[in-house]
Amino acid sequence: MTVTKRGLVRIISFAIAISAFSLAGNISLASRNKNQAQTIEYSYLRAVEDLSAAADNITATLEKGIYSGTPEMLSSLSSKLWRESTAAKAALSQLPTAELQLENTYKFLSQVGNYALSLSEKVRDGEKLTEDQYKKLSSLYDFSKEFSADMWELEARANNGQLSLDKVTGASEGLDEETPPTVTEGFTDFEEGFDSYPTLIYDGPFSDHILEKKALMLEDAEPVSEDKAKSRAATAANLNMTALDLESEEEGVTPSYVFSGKGVTVSITKNGCYINYMLKSRQPQAAVISNSTGVNLALDYLDKLGIENMTTTYYEAYDNVLTINFACKEGDVIYYTDLIKVSVALDNGEILGFDARGYIVNHTERKLKAPEISEDDARNLLSPLLEVQKSRLAVIPSDSQNEVYCYEFTCTAQNGRKVLVYIDTQTGKEEQILLLFESDSGVLTM
Repeated sequence: MTVTKRGLVRIISFAIAISAFSLAGNISLASRNKNQAQTIEYSYLRAVEDLSAAADNITATLEKGIYSGTPEMLSSLSSKLWRESTAAKAALSQLPTAELQLENTYKFLSQVGNYALSLSEKVRDGEKLTEDQYKKLSSLYDFSKEFSADMWELEARANNGQLSLDKVTGASEGLDEETPPTVTEGFTDFEEGFDSYPTLIYDGPFSDHILEKKALMLEDAEPVSEDKAKSRAATAANLNMTALDLESEEEGVTPSYVFSGKGVTVSITKNGCYINYMLKSRQPQAAVISNSTGVNLALDYLDKLGIENMTTTYYEAYDNVLTINFACKEGDVIYYTDLIKVSVALDNGEILGFDARGYIVNHTERKLKAPEISEDDARNLLSPLLEVQKSRLAVIPSDSQNEVYCYEFTCTAQNGRKVLVYIDTQTGKEEQILLLFESDSGVLTM
């Protein structure tokens, strides 16, 4: 077929138009991707700044605590220390460091405020701090100074471009050797420097005697081979076994094989072949499915893994990820000690996270004593400002290593606030009060 000059001009013009349209589309897409990347980068940078400020405040407050001489001052400083350590953990949780399993860092931030609160309660009751307790406060202060210095250095390097806050490392994306190291490297030195960290035994939930508690599910469990553990890991991650490699072996309370593939890490206990945790690094960019659908997908995932008798307790949607807390329920009793967390991507329903460490440590066959007081008697112990909506039996963790068998009362206050009250079935003691927050993003307690 012969093409005329006019036809050739039309073809060339049409081709140019298509190329221009395609180029414009690519530029627009690139611009959107760049803006999105900048937004994520700024949120990470803000989290680093918040973490650095909290670390600085922790250091200053700890030093003041060492020099405090009255119960009132120590109590005030302890409360501030607890708030600052909570703020530091909140900021740390917003950074892309999940793959690192920063157990020592989180332990330090959990203990530093909790230990000080425990000491302030002793002083308020008329006790004096011992020389050993002052030494441990001083040791925490030394670790805090190091942590603060590391965080300010991390912030400075991130601000001047020497450190990337991107979740994805250059190696994993095949980038060149000049790609800046990622934020994960900023925590390595502190995480590995705990050889001289003090052992803290006190009446609190983060005491070392509780953190080092033996995992009840592993006591009589049979050892498993690496291949069997790898097969279980593949099931947890919904991958083929060939996609995973043995990365390391964890010791501690739940000795485990740790397998990894592109963007996923799975820990399987060496005894019993239980899934310790599973993490995927993908960050969903939109929320398409509902929270209720996400909860059902998480329940389906538990069924797939063969985990039974779990019931939904609380959940929260954040950054397009829904995290659900499940507790074991046997008969009429719910066990808040036996917890499993599942995280669901709200863009496509993919399971991004699973954490059964609390369940593995605490789950066992119990023989609960029959209640010494009736539900009606327990109900009469509640504040007259609360109206009971429903009640049930529950086992809750105490600040010590023990569990407490309670009546759980879900109540409404006069201002509409939802309140949970726990009354010991044996003693009638009001063990715990929690405030229930319900919103579009989830159901939480405080």
